[in-house]
Amino acid sequence: MAKIVKLISKNFGNITPGSVEDYVKAGGYAGLRKAMQMDPQKIIEEVKKSNLMGRGGAGYPTGVKWEQAYANPNKPEYVVCNGDEGEPGTYKDRFILSKDPLRLIEGMTIAAYVFKIKEGYIYVRGEYLGLQDIINGAIKNAEKANYLGDNILGSDFSFHIQVVWGAGAYVCGENTALLESIEGKSGRPRKKPPYLTHVGLHQAPTLLQNVETYSNISYIVEHGGEEYASYGTKYSGGTKLVCLSGNVVNRGVYEIPFGTPIREILYEIGGGIPNGRKLKFVQLGGSSGACFKDDKLDTPMCYKALRDNRLKLGSGALLVVDDSNCVIDFLKCITEFFIHESCGKCTPCREGNTRIYETIDKFSKGEAKLEDLSTLSRLSEVMKNASFCGLGQAATTALTDCMKYMKDEFLEHIDGHCRAGVCSMFSEEE
Repeated sequence: MAKIVKLISKNFGNITPGSVEDYVKAGGYAGLRKAMQMDPQKIIEEVKKSNLMGRGGAGYPTGVKWEQAYANPNKPEYVVCNGDEGEPGTYKDRFILSKDPLRLIEGMTIAAYVFKIKEGYIYVRGEYLGLQDIINGAIKNAEKANYLGDNILGSDFSFHIQVVWGAGAYVCGENTALLESIEGKSGRPRKKPPYLTHVGLHQAPTLLQNVETYSNISYIVEHGGEEYASYGTKYSGGTKLVCLSGNVVNRGVYEIPFGTPIREILYEIGGGIPNGRKLKFVQLGGSSGACFKDDKLDTPMCYKALRDNRLKLGSGALLVVDDSNCVIDFLKCITEFFIHESCGKCTPCREGNTRIYETIDKFSKGEAKLEDLSTLSRLSEVMKNASFCGLGQAATTALTDCMKYMKDEFLEHIDGHCRAGVCSMFSEEE
């Protein structure tokens, strides 16, 4: 059985979310208490030793980011948490926010202590409004217990957190668009550089990390960076919350040590594919993530190992697709999503997604010609190279991979046949 560990997920279902009393009894706030007795640079050193990579998708070393921000004469003035979890198939941050929000708050508070920051923001996607009472209640409870607010634990360190709710825009998961939204502007990405540690919220230096990233900080400080790193690989320290969805028996969120092969996650933790169906492909990291077949299932969940196999971890979501699904319909669904979520700022993304959808739709109706494959490749390349931000640049990742690994299905649709028998032309015939 593949190993499941519980470092940041140990409280899930075991405490009342937002209860400081429960959280402290479970060992909570030991990291903050220890941090406030440490030199800030020592804390940064432990985060570096942990080999913690940013869990929002980019995978940038957290300790290096903190070190660079600390070296800047103009240190960060804001701590911001990206909780705009809009990637389809990804719901790990929702588990943290709904089941153990104080772990996130403690991590942000430690970060604020390092940089002597007084103000923080948690930006949460609009679709998570049902968590409003839990998150706001956790903040109020932390303030009452003096783990947040003025003169924390009797010190001269004060830190306040506000929650900002998005309006359901996927593009606000991009850090600069998120900051624009907090400022009350339209959530559209900024040009980089300058980077956020120099020019961020309200044009001030800003430390911005993902929910899962901050949630690891208290464990790292309490137990040491080397212990945390020991759970993972040389290139990927610690653990990862993985979301399993699609055609798999045991859907859900699981915390696994880095280095666990994808095959073990799918077939041992996930219980395999139900109803005797066969695996068609897997998508890693949400709708903007790569698609691959059985030959890459033995790749370890590790930033370097994945990169060596031309894959990216992204959010860590794994969507399992069995042979009852039509790859053309799958791509239509994804492209529809990106059409809806494009902010419209740049032409390649705004128009490219629409043109791609129209072309894929021709395949689903049996109206496509061979040259339409070239059209899809050309549009994909333009979007990848010319889109303003990561949304447009990665929107056609699945399309590119599916054309590479399942080109025969595109050709079958040109001939008027759907292998899975579920796409538009088949349905219309029925």
